[in-house]
Amino acid sequence: MTSTAPNSAPSPQPNDAAGPAKPRKAQINLTVRETLQLSPTMIRVVAEVQQPELFQDIEPPEKYVKLVFFNPALGLDAFPDYWSLKDSLPADQQPVTRHMTLRKVAADRSEVWIDVATHGDSGYAGPWAMHAQPGDTMVAVGPGGKWIPDPAATWTLLVGDDTAIPAIMANVEALPAGARGEVILEVDGAENEQDLSLPEGLKLRWCHRNSQEQDTRALVEAVKTTNWPQSTDGVQVFAHGEREAMKMLRPLLFEHHGLSRDQVSISGYWAAGRTEEVFQAEKRTPIGKV
Repeated sequence: MTSTAPNSAPSPQPNDAAGPAKPRKAQINLTVRETLQLSPTMIRVVAEVQQPELFQDIEPPEKYVKLVFFNPALGLDAFPDYWSLKDSLPADQQPVTRHMTLRKVAADRSEVWIDVATHGDSGYAGPWAMHAQPGDTMVAVGPGGKWIPDPAATWTLLVGDDTAIPAIMANVEALPAGARGEVILEVDGAENEQDLSLPEGLKLRWCHRNSQEQDTRALVEAVKTTNWPQSTDGVQVFAHGEREAMKMLRPLLFEHHGLSRDQVSISGYWAAGRTEEVFQAEKRTPIGKV
């Protein structure tokens, strides 16, 4: 069953009091082709993009979308109109969204890969990925993204936890063949490591949360032992992951190593002990600043 609703709603009219509204991201209608178990806690959902001519791709390799989860009690068609429903439904029936990275966009196959970190049956994205079957449908909105790796960089450090692995690997694939640097990835334990292919000039290190000491972060401790080049001229850093770990990395990158802001992309993807809704709301408060 398919919906006749358009893939994206018209841009909202400007509000004279608040200034022009931000353009709304396009709706992306997806149909699951297959799923792959990358590790005990990571599943890749390979999905076909319906109406690929409407997919508004962007240059940054770290492309994120919002997966949209509708209330099943509404009995909606396969591809409901997200923006229309967001504008019309009462608060207790609003769609739920979860930010996810597009690990790969294969335009020639009208295909996207979404690698999802799973943590049991709680939440939305994890259970969706765990139970996804070929033919299942899903609505997303996007993509968005900003950081583009500098191909002229002399040394690149890519750092993140499970949630950032898709973005990091997308960035790795965007680097030139001769790129040099280090990739540091944090997972729960050795059994959660993935079989990843990196260019010869990039060194891969895994670190494990289940062996970190109290009041420390395995990812931060691993960055402290990185073999940095003698000069930080030409260095670029991509550091994304749990919010408090990213906060702990800031003085190490900006004060100890003296990097400038334009050399670093640093962001919290999630926050320990917070739901996605609370995490997103806190981004506008002091505690949410990275």
